[in-house]
Amino acid sequence: MADTPSNEPRLAPVAPSSRPVSEALLNDKWDRAISSAVIRGSLGLSFGVVFSVLLFKRRQWPAWVGLGFGLGRAYEEADVAFKNGPTRAGTNGMRLVRS
Repeated sequence: MADTPSNEPRLAPVAPSSRPVSEALLNDKWDRAISSAVIRGSLGLSFGVVFSVLLFKRRQWPAWVGLGFGLGRAYEEADVAFKNGPTRAGTNGMRLVRS
């Protein structure tokens, strides 16, 4: 059975990426930083709007404070990611150290 030719077309091997590894790592870090800023900023804004409606008589400042907390947390996370080298997270969220 293995000796018989099949009708499936053979795929050519995929050439490696022309970008350097460091550029790919940097792009991954930027992608993670931007997506984290969007997600954390929108969550902070959402919590601020909810607290504004429920507790603060529809004032604007809780929404802006929530947005600031979310973006600040995303900035701090991105800052750590850019200052440290590439890391892999363990199962409990701690950084794995090679020995």
